[in-house]
Amino acid sequence: MVNELLVNLVNTVLGTGKRTARGNQSYHCPFCNHHKPKLEVNFTENKKGYNPWHCWVCSKKGKTIKGLFKSLSAPPEKFFELSKLVKTGSEVEEVIVPTHVELPKEFKPIMGDLDLASKKAYNYLRKRNITKDDILKYNLGYCDFGKYANRIIIPSYDKDGSLNYFTARSFEKDPFKNYLNPDCSRDIIPFELFINWDSPLILCEGPFDAMAIKRNAIPLLGKNIQSNLLKKIVQSTVEKIYIALDTDAMKQSLKHCEYLLNQGKEVYLVELEGKDPSDLGFSYFTKLIQNTYPLDEYNLMEKKLSLV
Repeated sequence: MVNELLVNLVNTVLGTGKRTARGNQSYHCPFCNHHKPKLEVNFTENKKGYNPWHCWVCSKKGKTIKGLFKSLSAPPEKFFELSKLVKTGSEVEEVIVPTHVELPKEFKPIMGDLDLASKKAYNYLRKRNITKDDILKYNLGYCDFGKYANRIIIPSYDKDGSLNYFTARSFEKDPFKNYLNPDCSRDIIPFELFINWDSPLILCEGPFDAMAIKRNAIPLLGKNIQSNLLKKIVQSTVEKIYIALDTDAMKQSLKHCEYLLNQGKEVYLVELEGKDPSDLGFSYFTKLIQNTYPLDEYNLMEKKLSLV
C-alpha cells in the first residue's frame, strides 16, 4: 500500500512527482537534470522494508529514501519527518530535531544604544531598503559578541506571537558565511504573525525580500516550501499565489507552480530579472506583480521546455 504522507514528504524535496505503475512516482532527476521525469521512487516497501529509487538515465540509485535525502543534502527536519513515516531500523535511525528556539542571549535591539556594531547593522539594513518601521515591526536586532557576533538577528513569530525561528545575517563586508541559523527545525511558517490567509500570498526566498515586498509575503528561507507551510497553503482559502524566487531558482519555482496549480490554486510566476525583491525595491516589484499573469498548463510547459 502506498504511503501518501511519504509521497508528500518526498515531493517537498524533489518537487511534484508523476504517478507510475505499482504506486511509484517519477521525478525530474536532480543528479543528471534530464528534461523528463526519469528518477523513479518506489513508495511500496519491498520485502526488506526498503523504498528503492533509480534514475533510468544516469543510473543513480539507492535502497532507501534516507539515502536519497542524504545524496541531496536535505535539511535535518526532512530526516526527522521521514523517521515518523517509515520503520525505525530499516529506513532511518531516529533523528531528533529540536523545535524550541530562543533568541540569542546577546540579542540587542538595533534601535537601542547606537554603538559601533549597531550603526553597522543599521547601515547594512538601510542599504537593503529596510526602513525604521520595518526594524520595529519585525523586532530586528543584532549581536556584537558570542556565536552570532556581527550578525543581524531576524526573528520569526507564529500566529500567536511566539518565536518559532530566527535567522542571523552577517553585516560584515566579506563574511565567511552569510547566514548562521539555529539548530532547530525550519519546518515552520516564517513570519506567520503577519500573514493574512484570506488575501493573495507571495512566496519569496529570504526575510529581507519579504520585508521589501511589504505585503503578505512569506520567506521560504531557501528555495523549497517546507511541509507545514505547504499544508497550510493547500488547506487555506488563499486563491492567488505569487512565486517570486530568485532567477537561479527557476527550476524549483516551476515545480512549486505545478504543484499548486494541481491543488486548484491560481498561480503567478514573478520573473525578477536577475535581482531579488530587496534589490528591486517596493515600487518596481509592485509593477512586476501588476504585469504578471496567471499560469496555465500550457504556459507552464513552455517555461519548463525553455530550461532544457
